[in-house]
Amino acid sequence: MDQNDSTFGVQLFIYDLSRGMARQLSPIMLGKQLDGIWHTSVVVYGEEFFYGGAGISSCPPGGTMLGPPDTVVELGNTEVTEEIFMDYLSSLGETTYSGDKYRLFEHNCNTFTNEVAQFLTGNKIPTYITDLPSEVLSTPFGQVLRPILDSIHIAPPGGNVISSQKNHS
Repeated sequence: MDQNDSTFGVQLFIYDLSRGMARQLSPIMLGKQLDGIWHTSVVVYGEEFFYGGAGISSCPPGGTMLGPPDTVVELGNTEVTEEIFMDYLSSLGETTYSGDKYRLFEHNCNTFTNEVAQFLTGNKIPTYITDLPSEVLSTPFGQVLRPILDSIHIAPPGGNVISSQKNHS
């Protein structure tokens, strides 16, 4: 197969970590409607890639403890090869997206997914996802909860952490 003619589909997997509870409780707790607490990942080359407190991880699509996504968005196609993409992820994992740099509000799975989506397709993920932290923090209750929520590191179980070290079997 000629690599120059190869394109790969890129999908955004969207999960509601609240399992519908945000929709029910946010008007009472925050004074505004939130439809979900979003975790996102990018699916490309037959793998799901995401970021959390453990760093950048991958698994078969829908293979974390979160199960299948609530929504799948087609982000477009990429001509980036899997080898180039894996080198890119390894670089990100050593710098910008190492596990210790995870911050629930400022530097999370959604900032990672947005950056990776732009690298692969030139497209951003929906703003209702990337704007969620500022939506929560703009409320008095969000400000009260911030110190507690800042200590949370979300890392859905079931993924394999991607590192720069090549695994040799």
